[in-house]
Amino acid sequence: MKMNTHTKLGITLSSALIANTLGCMQTQPVITEQSESTIAKPNILFLFADDQRPDSIAALGHTQTRTPNIDSLVSRGTTYTQNYCLGANAGAVSMPSRAMLNTGRSYFTLPNQRTLEGAPVLGELLQKNGYTTFGTGKWHNKENSFIRSFSTGEAVFLGGMSDQYNVKLNHYDPSNPENQFTRYTDKRHSSEIFADAAIDFLKTRDKDKPYFAYVSFTAPHDPRQSPTSYRSKYIDTQIKLPSNFMTEHPFDTGEMTIRDEQLATTPRIPSEVKSHIADYYAMIEHLDSQIGRILNTLKEQGELDNTIIIYSADHGLSIGSHGLMGKQNLYEQSMSCPLIFAGPNIPVNQKREAFTYLLDLFPTICSLTNTQLPENIQGIDLTQNIVSNQMIQRSYVFNAYKDVQRSIRNNRFKLIIYPQSKYIQLFDLVNDPDEVRNIAENTAYKNIISKLTSAMLEEQVYWGDTLKLSKHDILAYTPAPQMK
Repeated sequence: MKMNTHTKLGITLSSALIANTLGCMQTQPVITEQSESTIAKPNILFLFADDQRPDSIAALGHTQTRTPNIDSLVSRGTTYTQNYCLGANAGAVSMPSRAMLNTGRSYFTLPNQRTLEGAPVLGELLQKNGYTTFGTGKWHNKENSFIRSFSTGEAVFLGGMSDQYNVKLNHYDPSNPENQFTRYTDKRHSSEIFADAAIDFLKTRDKDKPYFAYVSFTAPHDPRQSPTSYRSKYIDTQIKLPSNFMTEHPFDTGEMTIRDEQLATTPRIPSEVKSHIADYYAMIEHLDSQIGRILNTLKEQGELDNTIIIYSADHGLSIGSHGLMGKQNLYEQSMSCPLIFAGPNIPVNQKREAFTYLLDLFPTICSLTNTQLPENIQGIDLTQNIVSNQMIQRSYVFNAYKDVQRSIRNNRFKLIIYPQSKYIQLFDLVNDPDEVRNIAENTAYKNIISKLTSAMLEEQVYWGDTLKLSKHDILAYTPAPQMK
């Protein structure tokens, strides 16, 4: 098979070459030893949450959630602490986020983000490379793209959101072109349903072929329902509000009446938000328990250390931060999402601060599996950074939401603009990681705003964003009202 330059290095390097590469570093992460032949086409287990903030994971610093199984992936692997969803042009941020993940392209450049028509999809390429591709859980990009992506699957949810205990699912039979999906309802909890489907696949799969398993949970998306035994662990009055909790956002972001923002009373009532957060934490702990069941299945099969496991989510969630409840904003809590790699030849217990996007998974998984990359991919292959912490050529993170918000950040400062209201915010993320002190009105930061604005316009070109913005206009925007 012909390999492009992105697939020649990274995880598929021999152990000796990896050790030589790491020997040049000041600190040498521990690496699980595997031969090149073993990992030429490694098995890939992709675990995908819905609406999960990375700071909800105990191993990443949260003091109230219990996530021992996700924590085990953090300790066994490499975690990206500045990973983002690029954004969305729809209130259902999940749909464009998943479209970008499965195509490696921004939603601006996709011919059709709802169906993924006109773009190669990840599962399709892996099948051509000899992989069995299995899908279960949420698929938010219509039936045809699922059919293209997966050679097998079960318990498929074709939609955006669902009651967690009365899930409208589909059996999947790709051998029947006239009726590939058969609808049914399952009254078990969604996380248990999808974990069961993944476990059944792992136990019955063709052992002679490598596999890519796409396990996409609907947790912890609302409605935030979980078994009583989990919800009872989180007492509302003991829940801590986010450090940037506010009763109201100080101005209209351009998306204040969307469904997500109607889930709690405005102005926000602390006790009510605490109850929402307790629901959220309970769902995450229950989700973690189901992940544990999947990992235990791999362990029982002797495959846990031979499988590359990737854990992520489609985006984050405000749930009280900045007086907001949803993810239709560009603050860190909404656009950031977890990204963890664990498995053969992946450094253990490592944190990477490189700027990454969810859509980087497309070229990275292609690299991990020696799969040929198509043209026009905008994501970056992370394999060399995973293995040797080699620098990623990305100095900024650009985010977008509809035509009402744009943001750009570097290692210290973050600029958010609101083109409809002509507001501007500047945050010093080193001294103000909660994004609560807008310093845009301070003339000492005039040059910073100018440089970030120029970078934003350049990023628009790269990602294909056609929203008409000018530096002259942006520099004339009014500093947004301060947080209260």
